[in-house]
Amino acid sequence: MSRQDRALPIIGGSPPELVVYDRPSDCPYLHDRVARMPLRLPMRRLRREELERRLAAGDRRQGMLLYRTRCPSCAACVPVRIPVARFRPSRSQRRALRRGDAELTIEVGAPEIDSRHLELFDLHKVGRGLSDDQSPIDSEAYEDFLVNTCCESFELRYSRGTDLVGVAVTDRARRSLSAVYTYFDPALERLGIGTYSILKQVEICQRLGLDYLYLGLYIAESPVMRYKARFLPHERLLEGGWVPFERGDLEIGGGRGE
Repeated sequence: MSRQDRALPIIGGSPPELVVYDRPSDCPYLHDRVARMPLRLPMRRLRREELERRLAAGDRRQGMLLYRTRCPSCAACVPVRIPVARFRPSRSQRRALRRGDAELTIEVGAPEIDSRHLELFDLHKVGRGLSDDQSPIDSEAYEDFLVNTCCESFELRYSRGTDLVGVAVTDRARRSLSAVYTYFDPALERLGIGTYSILKQVEICQRLGLDYLYLGLYIAESPVMRYKARFLPHERLLEGGWVPFERGDLEIGGGRGE
């Protein structure tokens, strides 16, 4: 039987999911590692409570697909979330919040695509060294990654004057928000838009009476992923349970949070 004739594996649940890809691959975060991140397609759009269960189990979303790391010999990727009622910004985070509030305006809307979104995405990817592939993203790839979704999603658009300078795509679950992806103009690094965006999503959670902001994967060995440890207190999914980390606790991989 050919590969094309084989039925895709189905995972039971509410709703069931099709496993559309499950092979070892080069790790996108640590270049000397082998990753395994099965991609699963829910068979219908997720309700808020269904997304909540998946986030609590460590799932992340990419376009229409969900994934959770299942790497053969590495456990460097650790899901992290902020319990927003207990979160207290550090001094530098408060400065970033004041700068952003003074210089940026925020618009909330459905994820969208236009020429400025594409341009800004590429500026961020190249300027922050996030990919070895320096070719521009096309509209179809961007739409698959950040516009198409299997759940309730929105984007925060950060503008400086009339110029769009940052975008944060976010998912809404029953008791939480999930920060899916944020990008911004690296020429405005002094504004700390990445930090500012997380703080504004925390504020939204607090205003809506939600419990958590999910930040995705914390990777102590990755320069572009270890920043998440600076948002304290937070919780990490370790050996099946969410473990609290307070300010001053030793970080995985060495060092301390801010």
